[in-house]
Amino acid sequence: MNTQQFGSERTPASLAVGIVGTGYIADYHARALAGVKDAVLKGVCDTNLRNATTFAAKWNVTSAFDSLDSMLRTQKLDCVHLLTPPDQHFQLAKTALNHGVHVFLEKPMCVSAQEANELVELANSQNLYLGVNHNFSFSDAYERLRSALASGSLGPIDHVSFNYFYELAQIRNGPFDIWMLREPGNVILETGPHLISALFDLVGVPERPLVSADRDVTLPNGRQLFRRWRIRTTSGRTAVDVNINFGPGFPQRAIFVRGVFGSAVVDFDANTCIIDRRTPLDPDLDRCKRSWLAAGQLILQSLGTLTDYILGKLKLRERGNPYDNSIRGSVSAFYDALRTSSGLDSRIDGKRGRDVIEYCLALINCAKLSAGALPSTTRAPVSAQPTVLVLGGTGFIGRELINQLLTAGYCVRAMVRGSSVTLSTIASDRLEIFSGDIRNRADLEKAISGIEFAYHLTRAQEKTWEGYVKNEIEPTRLVGEVCLKANVKRLIYTGTIDSYYAGARAGIVTETTPLDGGIERRNYYARAKATSEELLMEMHQKQRLPVAIFRPGIVIGRHGNPFHWGVGRFSENICEVWGDGNNTLPFVLVEDVAAALVRGIRVPGIEGRSYNLIDAPLVTANDYLDELQRRAGIKLTVYHRPIWRFYLSDLGKWVIKVAVRHPDRVRVPSYRDWESRTQKAIFNCDRTRNELDWIPAGNRRTLFDRGIGDALDSWLSATR
Repeated sequence: MNTQQFGSERTPASLAVGIVGTGYIADYHARALAGVKDAVLKGVCDTNLRNATTFAAKWNVTSAFDSLDSMLRTQKLDCVHLLTPPDQHFQLAKTALNHGVHVFLEKPMCVSAQEANELVELANSQNLYLGVNHNFSFSDAYERLRSALASGSLGPIDHVSFNYFYELAQIRNGPFDIWMLREPGNVILETGPHLISALFDLVGVPERPLVSADRDVTLPNGRQLFRRWRIRTTSGRTAVDVNINFGPGFPQRAIFVRGVFGSAVVDFDANTCIIDRRTPLDPDLDRCKRSWLAAGQLILQSLGTLTDYILGKLKLRERGNPYDNSIRGSVSAFYDALRTSSGLDSRIDGKRGRDVIEYCLALINCAKLSAGALPSTTRAPVSAQPTVLVLGGTGFIGRELINQLLTAGYCVRAMVRGSSVTLSTIASDRLEIFSGDIRNRADLEKAISGIEFAYHLTRAQEKTWEGYVKNEIEPTRLVGEVCLKANVKRLIYTGTIDSYYAGARAGIVTETTPLDGGIERRNYYARAKATSEELLMEMHQKQRLPVAIFRPGIVIGRHGNPFHWGVGRFSENICEVWGDGNNTLPFVLVEDVAAALVRGIRVPGIEGRSYNLIDAPLVTANDYLDELQRRAGIKLTVYHRPIWRFYLSDLGKWVIKVAVRHPDRVRVPSYRDWESRTQKAIFNCDRTRNELDWIPAGNRRTLFDRGIGDALDSWLSATR
């Protein structure tokens, strides 16, 4: 269907749109579409039909599909947004264009110039629009820069510098088998379009660049990645510098432009564009006046960004944070062009997307990268029938548990839903990797075959209670049912001490202490874990499910995050401690947790019992932070926040949720919940020590060495 047909065959309000891919960015596109009056989201597609169905329900869409072909056969669509991994863009876009459907792609457009060019030619031949969203291109700050350049107020441009200093979290935490990390150059194809699209927009196509890439790191899957890139080139009389750093550090995504008459600095994260030009005053007064003017611009623009955010939350304005607003602007520009047949804005035109890909590939070629060797993903058959099943084996505790089970002589099956790369370094013919979904009964029944002991370590990370019911509580019920049917000898479930009340009035907490009686008012995670424990214990009492509950404390150690939120709320160099930080915290080493879990299938007669896994009260939050800073050689800005401040902030957010009728408004903030973060309870783990013969570290030096030191090793290696 071409653009000329919209006016004759359909009213503008009837433009039917489909979304392909329901990852995190899909919500941004759905919000943007909601602001386009002539677009209606009619279908959602994802290879995981469960995800498509969940997303469709969230956005009140009646149709969900597991393939683009099925969606195109069922729905008469005018446009699709393709939000899948980059290596899927070409074939999906080609399919949509051949069906006569306009296409709006997330960057990068494709993974090769040949693919991109083929799509451009196909769209032209079909008289269809092909757009590419380059993030930040429509942000307020960038729009101000474009206006300043268009007006000539900066004069001819002499120099442009791009800084993209932003940690790539996947380098540290995975998943490590995503497309972006499969080849050393993919990270530039994925991230480079942010900068190169803006570079083309500001100064045109630059000359052949000089490129260097260093600070390489080898990922757990054996692939090599370069964290720092430095690019120098020119475009006419304009010198260009592009600096990219994916390692840890203070985040900055900015553009500096120097012209003959003035300069401009765009800070994408702050959403500011500060123009600096001379005034008619004497030099000394001029410097002062320009500083005042710059400060005034910062104040006004920052207030504007804050106002957008607040009014957006209150549903009084269809705007949100700067990233959200840029995508809204990009989507709006695409539909404006589609509606008026006026041609695409150059920032989102498919031809620009193709040129950006070509230049990103040139950068990769100039850097002369060499790919690291990828270990074989094919594991040798296990040497014996697995007797232990670990659900959640790729996590922090799970990896340590699997290592200790193998050391103890067990043959282990690890069921993983996503990436299993974190287990690829475990070279053992007694470890079997099984791909499955804990929410799927058939997968669980296959995984439990031949199993004597099962560990349930998985945890959901949801924002709503409904999400926890669906992805935490109901899967736990399913695990219990499957274990009963398979007659497993024991199921070990990991709960959390967060399900206890642990505030100032908690006193001594033992394994016989009831979980928080006000759990309905606690955070969803603590509540979901408590609910899961309750249903498993009910299955034990009524159906003889052989289950034991283990509740780890604040777990620290190798492969963990040294900036642990059990200590306080971390944000870059800032830590807001839960309270005064003077009481000892319930720390425990990950290796000690795993040792207790192994004991949990070896010690007889513990069915129906619970065990808290906490070391002796040795270290306070202040002790931890002092040692962390000393060992890492860093200086944190530490604030000791009284709990009432966290509570009042949460209460204020709740008032806004009520005002805008947010779905999560039903949960009223609880002071008791915030107070429990101080962990002032005194945990007595005598039952665990005596019945499991469990001996944790027991001294400060070991906690510091293994809990902080080992965790810092991986963090510091990522900064080098």
